[in-house]
Amino acid sequence: MTVTVIEHIEYPFAKGNLTADGIQWCAEKDTTTLNTDVDVESVTIKPPTLGEMLEVEFGLTAAFRAVSSATADLIYKWQVRNKGGTWVELHTAVTKTNIGTTYIEETRSGRFKPVANFNSLPFEVRLIFQCNETNEGRVKIKNSSYVRVKYAVA
Repeated sequence: MTVTVIEHIEYPFAKGNLTADGIQWCAEKDTTTLNTDVDVESVTIKPPTLGEMLEVEFGLTAAFRAVSSATADLIYKWQVRNKGGTWVELHTAVTKTNIGTTYIEETRSGRFKPVANFNSLPFEVRLIFQCNETNEGRVKIKNSSYVRVKYAVA
């Protein structure tokens, strides 16, 4: 039996019209309730053919700010899961203290081997965040964010 290793790359976030400065963002997402997770954007990664997941590489960029408070703290994390399964954290939660009202852009990147609840195709990726002040957190995801999947097909 011949096994073929395939690499599939997607830029699944912030799709839409071209912009004057060449940078696209998803719609801004705001918090409403104190210390409650908000899903910024969730996407499904489904390569054209399916196979055995070998490795996944992420390059995920988002921008964070408070709406009007200089003292708001934001907490965020990127998560993945097998389609419809249990969410797995790609990194520990990041806290941005007194974030201010100017966007701060951050990228989380790395390569991951399959683990429980994140070991099959298709899979889902999302960014969640919360704020310690009501109606103050604001986040958006950059279009250059990518997901590269390496998988084997028999």
